[in-house]
Amino acid sequence: MAQVFIQPSYGTPEARRYGAETLERTVAFRDHADLLDPADLARLNALHPGGRARFWGAKDKYDRRMDTVTTGDVVLFTGGKQVRAAAEVGHGFRNLRFARQLWDPDPGKCLWSNVYSLRRYRVVELPYEAIWALPGFTAGDNFMGLRFLDDTKSAAVVALLSSSA
Repeated sequence: MAQVFIQPSYGTPEARRYGAETLERTVAFRDHADLLDPADLARLNALHPGGRARFWGAKDKYDRRMDTVTTGDVVLFTGGKQVRAAAEVGHGFRNLRFARQLWDPDPGKCLWSNVYSLRRYRVVELPYEAIWALPGFTAGDNFMGLRFLDDTKSAAVVALLSSSA
């Protein structure tokens, strides 16, 4: 069963800027090959043979949880009280230099150490109420911060996404 996690990504001006750069469009990752470990570049090439992929990331405080993320896991991108997009994780890795190149954060701003590519990215525009109606979710939950769902919630979300495809 695919693990599902919720990733806020449109709630702040900075997140929206990052999203415009690496979610709403693909990145030519081979242009940054000098920043990538050869094993990570090989995996990205295998999963994204065209040399382009969408990317997102997570702060270092989530390193241990991000170590559990594998190809095929599902991520929900949220903001503005809705699930704005969903995608399947391609390859996840830890690379501060690559992250800095992708997102060019302001000096002194938090930088993600975890980076992951995306496959099957699609805009879904689901209101939070659709998620709250699923078993185990709580009405009024605004999904603040990175959150990993348990198996029951993950299955319910995957079923909802499949029915809305």
